[in-house]
Amino acid sequence: MSRIPLRPLARILDARAKGENPDAIERENTRARHEEMHDRTRARAEGRLLVLGVMFFCAYMVIGARMGLLANSDPEEPHAGPSAAEIVAQRANIVDRNGRVLATNLDTYSIYAHPQQMIEPKRVATELVKIFPDLDKKRLLKDFTGKRKFVWIKKKISPEQKQAVFDIGDPGLLFGPREMRLYPNGHLAAHVLGGYSFGKEGVDAAEVIGIAGVEKVFDHYLRDPAESGKPLQLSLDLTVQTAAEQTLLGGMKLMNAKGAASVLLDVHTGEVLSVVSLPDFDPNDRPRAPTDGSADDSPLFNRAVQGVYELGSTFKIFAVAQAMELGLVTPDTMIDTRGPLRWGKFRIHDFHNYGKELSVTKVIEKSSNIGTARIAQMIGVKRQRAFLGKLGLLKAVPVEIVEAQGSTPLLPKNWSELSTMTISYGHGISVSPMHLAAAYATIANGGTKITPTLLRRNGPEYGERVMSRDVAAAARTMLRKVVTDGTASFGEVKGYDVAGKTGSADKPKPTGGYYKEKVIATFASMFPADDPKYVLVVTLDEPETFALGETRRTAGWTAVPVAAEMINRLAPLLGLRPHVEPGELAGITLTSN
Repeated sequence: MSRIPLRPLARILDARAKGENPDAIERENTRARHEEMHDRTRARAEGRLLVLGVMFFCAYMVIGARMGLLANSDPEEPHAGPSAAEIVAQRANIVDRNGRVLATNLDTYSIYAHPQQMIEPKRVATELVKIFPDLDKKRLLKDFTGKRKFVWIKKKISPEQKQAVFDIGDPGLLFGPREMRLYPNGHLAAHVLGGYSFGKEGVDAAEVIGIAGVEKVFDHYLRDPAESGKPLQLSLDLTVQTAAEQTLLGGMKLMNAKGAASVLLDVHTGEVLSVVSLPDFDPNDRPRAPTDGSADDSPLFNRAVQGVYELGSTFKIFAVAQAMELGLVTPDTMIDTRGPLRWGKFRIHDFHNYGKELSVTKVIEKSSNIGTARIAQMIGVKRQRAFLGKLGLLKAVPVEIVEAQGSTPLLPKNWSELSTMTISYGHGISVSPMHLAAAYATIANGGTKITPTLLRRNGPEYGERVMSRDVAAAARTMLRKVVTDGTASFGEVKGYDVAGKTGSADKPKPTGGYYKEKVIATFASMFPADDPKYVLVVTLDEPETFALGETRRTAGWTAVPVAAEMINRLAPLLGLRPHVEPGELAGITLTSN
C-alpha cells in the first residue's frame, strides 16, 4: 500500500506560486489519511463480529441439538466411582428342569464407615453391636477411633438392618448398593448349587463369583453378558429333589446313620433328577471348610460324588454280566460255592453256608462271595479291568460340579488275581454312589453306557455298547429276584416292580484295617423292573437298627427299606403309573354257558 505525503513538494510549490496557503494541502491530506484508516478499522471490526456471530450460532445449535437428544432419551442414573466401572455385577439365574428358580440375584446394600466423619464413634459401635451381635465392639471402637479412613462393617445386609443402621443417624456410616446371590429354597440341592462369594469389591458394587458346585463350574457362563442373562437349566426336578431329601433324612435318622447319600438317574438320558448328600448346609450361609478332622464330618462334603466307598455286593452283578457276555456262564450254570475259598494265606467266606453249589442266578439272589469270586477267576484280571473301565468305574465321574474332580476311584496298586476275586464282590475298589448309579443305568437301559449330567437334555444320549441286550435283560431278571426272593425283600414297593442289589461293606479305618461294627450299606435299584426308567442308589454311613432282638447293620435291614420308601414317594412324582393286579369281584361267580 502506497502512502501519499502530507506535504507533497510539487503541490506546495504550485500553491506558493498561485498565492495559496500550503498548510491547507497538509490538512486535506491528513483528513483523507484518517478517513482511510477509519474505513479499514471498521471493515476489520465488522469481519470479526461476523465470525464471532457464526461461532455463537454454531455453539447454540450444538447445545440445542444435545438438549433435544437428552429430552427424548430415557432417564438414567449416573454411576460414580471408577472401581464400580470394572465390576460385572450381573449373574444369570439357575433353574430346575421345569424352570423353577434355584438361585437368583437380590439387590441389597453393604455398610462401610468413614471414621473421620463420625460424630459419636462410641455410640455408633454400641448401636451396631445391637443390630449385628456377631460384631466385636472393641474392634469396632478401635477402628473408629484410630487413624483408619475406611472400615468395612458388613458386606450384605437386609432392608430391616439397613433401616436400623440408618436410624443411628451418624454421617460416618454409609451404604453401598450391591447384588448378592439368593437361594430361595434354603438347604435344597445345596451340594449341587455349591455357593458364592464376592470377587472384586467396591463401595458401589461387588462381583458375585461361584466357589463350589455348578456355581463354580459354570461361573463364566453365568457372568457372561453375551448370554443376555439366559438362565442355567439343570436336570434336577425341584419337587422330586424335595421329596428325596425329606425321605432320606427321615431314613437316616430312623437308621441312626452318621450320613446318607442318594442318586436318582434317568437311565436313557443320563440326567440326574435328584442327588442328595446328608448332612447338608444352607448355601445362603455357607459354612467354612474344616481345617482338621475327617473330611466327611463336614456338611460341605458331598457323599454322593466325593465319597468313594467300598460298595460291597452291589458289584456282583457286574462280574456275572461280564461272564455271561463272554459266554462263560448262563443264568443256570452251576457254580461251586463250597468254602472257604482259599487263595494263598487268604480266605473268602460267605455270610451263610449256601451248600456245595448254586446257579449263577442264585449266586446273585443269595449274594454269595465265593460263587462270585469263582466267576471272577473265569474272567481274569485284564478282562475284568477292561470291563469295569467301560462302565466308567475306574476314573472320576464327569458330572458338572467341581467336587466331582475328587471322585477318582481308589484302585489296588497291584491288580492281582486276588484283587479280581475281591473286586468282584465290591472289596478292594472304592467308588462313589454316582459311579454306581451310572454303571447300573447301563444294565437298566439295555447295555449301553451313559454319562451322568446335571444339565437338562432333550432326549436319550447313549455311549458305547458295553453288553448285549440279552445279557442286560438276564441281569435285570436276577436283580428282580434279589427283591422278590433274596436279600432285598424289604425293597418291594406295591404297584412298582423294583430290581436291585444290596451291598454291605465294612468301613475302613483311617489308619488301616476295618471296623468290626461300622459298615457302608448300599442298595442300588432300578424301576420299573420290566422296563426300567430310573436308577436309584441309596447309601447309609454307619447305620444300625434294632430288629428281631438284635442290632442290624446290613443293607437289607437299613438301606433297602429307606430306598423302598423313596421309590414309593418318588415314582408318582416322576409320572409312573402303578401296576395294579386285578382282584376278584366280591359276590360274583364267573360261569360259562
